[in-house]
Amino acid sequence: MNRQIRRLAVFAVVLVIALVVATTYWQTWAAPGLADRQDNAIQRVAEFTVKRGRILAADGTLIARNRIKHVNGKTFYFRTYPLGRNFAHAVGYSTQVRSRAGLERSLNDYLTGSNANLSTVLDRTLDRIKGSTIKGNDVVLTLSTKGQQVAREALGNLCGSVVAIEPRTGRVLVLASSPSYDPNLIEGHFDQATRAPNAACSTPAPLLDRATDGLYTPGSTFKVITASAGIDKGTFSLSSTFSDPGYCEEYGRRVFNYSDQGTPSGYGTVTLLQAIQYSINSVFCNIGKDIGGIRILDYARRYGFYSKPPLELPGEERKASGLYRKGKPWFPDDPNSFDPGRLAFGQERLQVTPVQMAMVAAAIANDGAVMKPYLVKQVLSPDGDPVVTTSPDRLGRAISRGTADAITQGMEAAVRAGTSTRAQIPGVRVAGKTGTAESGVAHVNTTAFICFAPADAPRVAIAVFLEQQSGVGGTTAAPIAKEVLEALLNEPRK
Repeated sequence: MNRQIRRLAVFAVVLVIALVVATTYWQTWAAPGLADRQDNAIQRVAEFTVKRGRILAADGTLIARNRIKHVNGKTFYFRTYPLGRNFAHAVGYSTQVRSRAGLERSLNDYLTGSNANLSTVLDRTLDRIKGSTIKGNDVVLTLSTKGQQVAREALGNLCGSVVAIEPRTGRVLVLASSPSYDPNLIEGHFDQATRAPNAACSTPAPLLDRATDGLYTPGSTFKVITASAGIDKGTFSLSSTFSDPGYCEEYGRRVFNYSDQGTPSGYGTVTLLQAIQYSINSVFCNIGKDIGGIRILDYARRYGFYSKPPLELPGEERKASGLYRKGKPWFPDDPNSFDPGRLAFGQERLQVTPVQMAMVAAAIANDGAVMKPYLVKQVLSPDGDPVVTTSPDRLGRAISRGTADAITQGMEAAVRAGTSTRAQIPGVRVAGKTGTAESGVAHVNTTAFICFAPADAPRVAIAVFLEQQSGVGGTTAAPIAKEVLEALLNEPRK
């Protein structure tokens, strides 16, 4: 009998301990996670009683604001987006049924006044004590209203993206993805929001942020990274000479120059400067074979490859650039496990995001230093006081100033009298590099263009990527970059 009583007592003690541990876990450690879950309906409904902070463009234009609805004596604040599609992917949406996306999701704590900043905590506490409506913080972005509009119009019904960055600071000036969607339709007309019947590609996917979450073969835009790896170590210079018969030999097979650019198939003896200017595949193929693919990938990593670009967007809306294998970024240990020649001119299994290639262009423009890109200029309290102000932050150095100068010379030559002439702007020195990646289907290419200007005092760096094009980067993507460049360069300097 005593033995049974002891067992029962031990069992009771174990139950009490388990209850204490479970209660502590759910109240202390699990509570924040539960509050953050997208499917926490009670939390979401409660947050709509908060007067959510506004989201504004860099010039103060309203991008997201509230509409008030009274239900059973309670006041609710729901979102409306005055500019519709123009900022959809960056700003995202905040809804009852579809939850949140974009900055509306990642900055939710600031927008609802739930962040841990002392001033916000005090304001929120006082509002609760007084029974007043809790007010969220306003968010001011770095994005240009004019730049976004021009990029969206230039993209038209094409599928692709435009990203523009200020090289010196990392401020993101344009983050445009096409086709876009109207965030005002997400709540009640989701099917309509996700349709893009006029999109000029087979898989429009309007909700996909192609700027940060879309992966593309970079083609010849990647040659600036190969040039970085060749010049920075002193192996080559702009005056290094190469013999171009129109192809290079890889594993006993010929890899040809891209033939549809209105130029001869072989250039004969050329310098590295001319190889950048005319985007000669065979030269870069041989550079890749000479210095090896691992060195090229090491330099790609210096520019930010193999890490998600550190923007303020949700992690699942950003992808890392690099070689991909089985759907995941892959940095090979074995130099013989991939093709260094094809890698060198931006093929192989390379996949990049437009924002990453804009970071590459911006780093070259910034004397080789890679700046952290950012979308949030300031977070302001309901009274207009600064809660957070973003300062420029350097991620590291990709290449030396001398290497950056050399690559700039090659990119300027490409715009002046090479593959990138469609990006010329009268009175402005533009540095650019085209890219054309064949898809395996005849006359269907991914086309791209990266650039910055003015080349002698860079203010804007741009990447443009387009899907399923019949032309090349110089005729399809470069003109779009030129339009956005002109719009941003004509804006007043801040």
